[in-house]
Amino acid sequence: MGLLGWWGRFVYRRRWLVLVVSALTLGASVASLLAGGQLRNVPFRDTEAGRTNQLIRDEFPRPTGAPNVEATSSFVLIFTSTEGLDATDKRFIGDLTDALAPLRADPRVVSIFTPDNVLPESAPALRSKDGKRALASVTVKGTTTEAEAFFPELRALVRPARFDVVATGNIPLNGDIDATLDRDLQRAEIVSLPLALILLLLVFGSAAAALLTLGVGVIVIVAGLGATFALARSTDVSQYALNIVTLIGLGVAIDYSLFIVSRFREELARGATVEDAVAIALGTAGRAILFSGITVAIGLAGMLFYPGTFLVSLGVSGSLVVAAAVLYGLTFLPALLSILGPRVGAWRLPLPGGRDGPGLWHSIATAVMRRPVLVLVPTVALIAVAASPFTQLRLATADATILPPTVESRRGYDMLVNEFPGQGQSTITVVARFQDDPLSHRAPLEDLQKRLAALPDVLRVDMPLSPTGPHIALLSVRTARTAQSDEARAIVRGIRAETLAGGDVLVTGDTAFDVDAVDYLVERTPIAVGFVTLTTMLALFLLLGSVVLPVKAVAMNALSVAASFGALVWIIQQGHLANILNFTPQSIEPSLPVIMFCIMFGLSMDYEVLLLSRIQEEYLRTGDNTGAVASGLERSGRLITGAAAIMVGVFVAFALADVVIIKSVGLGLAIAVALDATLVRALVVPATMRLLGRANWWAPWRLGRGMHFAPASATMDV
Repeated sequence: MGLLGWWGRFVYRRRWLVLVVSALTLGASVASLLAGGQLRNVPFRDTEAGRTNQLIRDEFPRPTGAPNVEATSSFVLIFTSTEGLDATDKRFIGDLTDALAPLRADPRVVSIFTPDNVLPESAPALRSKDGKRALASVTVKGTTTEAEAFFPELRALVRPARFDVVATGNIPLNGDIDATLDRDLQRAEIVSLPLALILLLLVFGSAAAALLTLGVGVIVIVAGLGATFALARSTDVSQYALNIVTLIGLGVAIDYSLFIVSRFREELARGATVEDAVAIALGTAGRAILFSGITVAIGLAGMLFYPGTFLVSLGVSGSLVVAAAVLYGLTFLPALLSILGPRVGAWRLPLPGGRDGPGLWHSIATAVMRRPVLVLVPTVALIAVAASPFTQLRLATADATILPPTVESRRGYDMLVNEFPGQGQSTITVVARFQDDPLSHRAPLEDLQKRLAALPDVLRVDMPLSPTGPHIALLSVRTARTAQSDEARAIVRGIRAETLAGGDVLVTGDTAFDVDAVDYLVERTPIAVGFVTLTTMLALFLLLGSVVLPVKAVAMNALSVAASFGALVWIIQQGHLANILNFTPQSIEPSLPVIMFCIMFGLSMDYEVLLLSRIQEEYLRTGDNTGAVASGLERSGRLITGAAAIMVGVFVAFALADVVIIKSVGLGLAIAVALDATLVRALVVPATMRLLGRANWWAPWRLGRGMHFAPASATMDV
């Protein structure tokens, strides 16, 4: 029966103790969840832009010393008269002054600039092109994160009677992203949990089994969220972590519980005692979910190869919730099954039962294996066509357009860019660094200023020499191009190619972070992909004792991932379905392919592990490769389809998100799992295994014999 079979008997005999321990760990998770924690996205620190930004902070510890430092703690209010007054009208100006008076009196406000209190040459930039709107630029004390906490109080102070007011800028944008992520999470839970329950009822035909499986999923989510907040109290954790943890946790927890409960009920139906049923369920399905959890965790571990970014926190928190799913699946769930016994099938629904003999999946596998090449070539070609849009991928860091157009700060952003002169422009911050006082290098600095001004698409270069830092001077390069445009990126690369007599030229700002983020991810991704691929193959070799099957499994995964990436570019970047899904077409956020690959690779391997485990068992029993494939697909196909349907339902619920990054993850995972459970598992897998024949199970004799873990003696129907 193996180690997990022994563990199953131990859990049965100590079921109440296991439940008590599980309750204690759950209580700790709830306490951590209630304690909360600060979640925020960490910028890419280990890049030139990140290091240069930190250098500015070090040289100018007070915000008044450095351009753009204040901007990270500021917001903009856009005023529109409800009476149709022009922004130059005296009544408009008077009402604007009165509306801002409570804000000016607040000690947290450093300064407020409006068209009437700046130099005449600067005033037009603070009025819309049609003259109907005016903006107030408000600078506040503290960092953006600190200001987010009190921004609602400041916003409430502005209560103009004759204005429509819209707030935008770094502070409200970050606050709206956080609030929208919370709403997205609540919406996903409201949609996914009832949908998962309905699908579980159809799979089990029993309300008791369905509720038990769903309950374990909820407990795993609580454990995962508690672990995430505990992590946030000791290190930086991304604001996207809660959504990712819930998405992964609910999907894998329900799947794992589904397989174990199904196996347990099947053994009871065969006449096994409750103890034997628990032991066999853990020795077979439990073994499969253990290795599945390992492969999912390996995929998520790929994000650890991007230190200094928020990806690390996503990888760690995702791995924690997967570990919770495996842990509760091997402890809490079998303890409950030991107590419930046959009552796990209570409250049966009047659903038609399955018929005896070879069924649909057996027929599909047999038909595919009669003409494997005829099936394989067009199926792979179809998947390749689905993947082809990925060749047109364009990466760019996210901006306000990740929010839907109806959110206030996004509406304000659109007003600024489209209606106010110069707001569509961007600024690139250049740091001239010396070993001594920068003022002693005035001639080289002026020469650098002239050379930067001569670069294509540069409007002007400002170089205020008072004040300067102890070792640096700042130059602001202004361009009419947006921060994520190819032209702005070319300016950054052109600046970095410049030299400075006696010093160094460093670049930061939004465009520099954009360039560095893309380069950083592209540079490290081959290492991460190589680690995930090779480690997954090693885990599968330990499970299956075959050298060929792990390679085939990775190839199958590559098909699903590639098709999903292609679909993502087609939908998100090219804008197909944008009106239906309520988002603005945009370039793909650079970290998104990394997140997608690491999650998809592990989750797609989930069903591969379960299917190959079953096929392997049949092959070891009969020695007939073709028969083992057909029988394995028949015995596991229906369950895998049900599990995949549940997981797709969970992911589609997240595809309803308003934040484009979460929407993209939900869409991509739903497409990948749907393809994986249909075209890949039903057609490509049996076709390739038929063509490979006995070679599927090849391994160097001593290596295969030494590393193979024999399955439980009972037949495994997961």
